[in-house]
Amino acid sequence: MKFLGLPPDQSDASGAQWTMQEIAQQPDIWLKAEMSMACDVRAARTFLEPLLSRKDLQIVLTGAGTSACIGECLAPSLTRRFGMRVHVISTTDLVAAPDSWLAASAPVLLVSFARSGNSPESVAAMALAEQISPDCHHLIITCNREGELYRRGSSSRNAHVLLLPDETNDRGFAMTSSFSTMILSAALTFGLLAPQSPAILARWASQVLTGFPAFAPSTGVERVVYLGSNEFKGLAREAALKMLELTDGQVVAVSETPLGFRHGPKTFVNAKTMVIVFVSNNPYTRIYELDLLNELRRDGIASRVIALKADTAVAESPEEFHIQGASGAPDLDLCFPYAVFAQSMALRQSLALGLRPDTPNVSGVVHRVVQGVSVYRWDPRP
Repeated sequence: MKFLGLPPDQSDASGAQWTMQEIAQQPDIWLKAEMSMACDVRAARTFLEPLLSRKDLQIVLTGAGTSACIGECLAPSLTRRFGMRVHVISTTDLVAAPDSWLAASAPVLLVSFARSGNSPESVAAMALAEQISPDCHHLIITCNREGELYRRGSSSRNAHVLLLPDETNDRGFAMTSSFSTMILSAALTFGLLAPQSPAILARWASQVLTGFPAFAPSTGVERVVYLGSNEFKGLAREAALKMLELTDGQVVAVSETPLGFRHGPKTFVNAKTMVIVFVSNNPYTRIYELDLLNELRRDGIASRVIALKADTAVAESPEEFHIQGASGAPDLDLCFPYAVFAQSMALRQSLALGLRPDTPNVSGVVHRVVQGVSVYRWDPRP
């Protein structure tokens, strides 16, 4: 298998074996997850049904780093689907100030996303939520059957655990297939995807994997901006994080919404900046995004302005990547091929810098599973 034009032996030599494999496996792993988790998803729906019928339920989507971005991608669709309060609160925020985010007066469904389930904040957030809310329930979505979060959730009467296929417990430094498959499993559980969607998403992602090597490489890029609205706001944040992680911070990456970008962050753009816009299929939202896209191209300051679009039209610019057959698809569905594009871009920039994507942090002070975090006892008294 070739990916980014590199055969497997070259990917091994460049220290990209696991990262390449885990990006490239996503179309297949989504289909496997749909089949292997079908019974678990049905059981999760049974667990959730009485909770979701409660109008005062507070849904809290949580995780750290990439896992927090999963919640940001899902929250807009969940809000539209259920019409109730959906909050995205990272475990790092919950642990630092739990009573700033949770209240004892309402029932809570804490949806925890975790690749390993061993980060100290993930486990602490679960315990703190129960300490604050006497009516707290947990849906845990994780990739690691050996993780502490999986162990605690499996032994709790007020929790349900969804365990993803072993292949999603990414061995590379950066979360890739774990990120997308956790979104997929949550979307299937909450009924946010149409039947047979994984097969369609897999075809779209395969378009990206096939077409990306021909997309012009980026040289001399020192800054990257990802822009996205609604579901793509969280995806833009994850894409920027992926670029930072895989380039060891040598490429500085930020994210914003297209409308928010003019309010100060646009000053980030210079001649060594690449801007990537995730274009929405929502007709109203799309108008604003295309306005900014055209403005950035007229400015002529950024080295590249790339648009990802989901339609069958001929690209208006060589700096456009179109997902064929995705016209009219919900934006949550588009998160999947767009994420594969962003992951591939980060990987290519990492390789261009001579880094080893499976272990990109040269100093060795940043780890695959966060280390060095002390969790302290929380006292609710002032």
